[in-house]
Amino acid sequence: MKILALSDLHGDFSKVQALIEHAGEIDGVLISGDITNFGPDKDALELINMFDVPVLAIPGNCDQPGILDVLDNSNAINLHKNCYSIGDTSFMGLGGSNSTPFNTPFELTDEDIEEAIDGMLNSCSGIRNILLSHAPPYGYVDELSVGHVGSHAIARFMNRFDLIVCGHIHEARGTAMSGGTTIVNVGEASQGYGALIILNDSICVELIKV
Repeated sequence: MKILALSDLHGDFSKVQALIEHAGEIDGVLISGDITNFGPDKDALELINMFDVPVLAIPGNCDQPGILDVLDNSNAINLHKNCYSIGDTSFMGLGGSNSTPFNTPFELTDEDIEEAIDGMLNSCSGIRNILLSHAPPYGYVDELSVGHVGSHAIARFMNRFDLIVCGHIHEARGTAMSGGTTIVNVGEASQGYGALIILNDSICVELIKV
């Protein structure tokens, strides 16, 4: 299975077609939030309709909560606090972010994050579990000049996932490993960044730029 992963478009889809062409033949798309730049929610449809393969999407902290209704009524799969399984692989989603200093529209408490992830793991855990999260786990691909700013709550569940796909912290694009967990911050798709993920017996991640 070959997947194109994108995040942090912030309403600018100008690089998406080039990313699609660079990716070549793919089986699906993961969109890790900040689809819009504080709205309008309907702009998400423009992005989703650019793909002719299944799209699994979550909102980011810069999306309005109303975008969930748009995702529910689109051709995409709204993965926020939901699970979608393909064979023995379970995709789970967590949109929004942990608290920020900026009071953005879609932020979650640690308690809400823990409850959501725990519920998904209990209800739909597969042989291979993948978390699509807007925010990275604390301590991994989440560093700014002030230090690490990722989610402590996500980090507490990290060893339950084989792969975590995230964005949010633009400056921390890259990959990391923790035990058997691969973490990838795919970067800003508005700047032409993304990642290709190959899921076979192993997980292979390639960061891409157009």
